[in-house]
Amino acid sequence: MEINGLDPYDRRAPGQKPAKRGAYLLPGAFTVANLLCGYYAILATLEGGITNYDYAARAIGFAFLCDSLDGWVARAMKTSSDFGKEFDSLADIVSFGMAPAFLAYAWGIRASAAMNAPETMHLVQLGWLVGFFFLACCGWRLARFNIQGMSSTDKRFFVGMPTPLAACTVAAIIHANGGAPIQDAGAAVLWLLLLIGLGVLMTSTVRYFSFKGVQWTRRQPSLAILLLAILVGLIVYFSKLTLLILASVYVVQGVVLHIVRTVRHRLASRHA
Repeated sequence: MEINGLDPYDRRAPGQKPAKRGAYLLPGAFTVANLLCGYYAILATLEGGITNYDYAARAIGFAFLCDSLDGWVARAMKTSSDFGKEFDSLADIVSFGMAPAFLAYAWGIRASAAMNAPETMHLVQLGWLVGFFFLACCGWRLARFNIQGMSSTDKRFFVGMPTPLAACTVAAIIHANGGAPIQDAGAAVLWLLLLIGLGVLMTSTVRYFSFKGVQWTRRQPSLAILLLAILVGLIVYFSKLTLLILASVYVVQGVVLHIVRTVRHRLASRHA
């Protein structure tokens, strides 16, 4: 419906040319690909086995790539929409909530419980609970982001660990082990503690770099392009170690910087 020649659903800025209809399909296609990767990761996890666990972990990594591209393409082509935002969140709850929760339980708990049964049957029940906790934290984080967006004070940061990065941390650890599941009960307990920690970080107020401040469409220094090319090469040829290091550094740097900010704030308050 139009009012005085104006479309009330048109959210373009004054003077901005309308995007072509086909332009809206490309971001949606990446979102569908993200959802497909998550669906495949769940199927591979249900199949079980070392190879399938590794394939599931890789699928979560590809889902992260598709999720990054759909937002970047939508912003670059100025085709962002409320529908795309909601569709992206629904895809994320599958790819970065359900898929890693299924995979984390099957890889880190089920094999260990089978090897040490019946003494560790309680570990299975705890694994169900922790897996659901991770999934619930993912949903909480996505809902909060849809309402609040990024930090209102600095768009360079996310408030709380992004769900794709939490899922990729799980996937990177599994991929680094080649998909070989945990068979030791003690290691399984540590795995559950890690999942709890990731869930807490997702729902926390710890700030993480969003990298949205980087102007990817602008001309970049030659050194930055060279470093990016080297990073891509390392991921392609040494994916297990490279992805594990990248995920670990991202998780730790947010916590470390949060502690540093807290200490500085308290020291400044004492001297004020």
